[in-house]
Amino acid sequence: MEKTNRCARLLRLFGSMLVISACTFGGGFVIVSLMKKKFVDEYGWLSEAEMLDYTALAQSCPGAIAVNAAILVGWRVGGAAGMLAAVLGTLLPPLGILTAISMFYSAFAGNPHVAMLLSGMQAGVAAVLCDVVLSMGCGVLAQRSAVKTAVMLAAFVAVYVFDVSVAWVIVGAGLLGAAVQLLARKEEDA
Repeated sequence: MEKTNRCARLLRLFGSMLVISACTFGGGFVIVSLMKKKFVDEYGWLSEAEMLDYTALAQSCPGAIAVNAAILVGWRVGGAAGMLAAVLGTLLPPLGILTAISMFYSAFAGNPHVAMLLSGMQAGVAAVLCDVVLSMGCGVLAQRSAVKTAVMLAAFVAVYVFDVSVAWVIVGAGLLGAAVQLLARKEEDA
């Protein structure tokens, strides 16, 4: 019975990632927000804090954030088999689409209707990204942690006011997070 539940969960994971990947335009952050809605809000497989942590890890690792997030979520949900299912579900749609587009590139390249369609999709992508920012930002504020709120605001100011590279912000936030955790553990041991 447990093996059947595991297989069903892996199939659900693969199918969810396949649909999310096939129906999403705008890159990794859009996919991550839809993963949050599916795996945190709908299925309850992850907590919101875990999804935030996985998003931060996925962004800080080399490679596509969607694939990195799929690796982390898949591993958490189903171990090595879950990771494989999530990654395959994430990669198959873009591979298929890119293969089809490359076969018909000359027809797509100069088509004004395709250009208008892609331009219109940008508005949808912007809306989804705003949803992610508001959702995750409200999650941080709801924790009522002065340190987390200050880090979030400092990261925003650093990137948008002082034009600091996001990579440096991630490194700084990671180091600060490690320091806070070390101090907390020191206090527990004392």
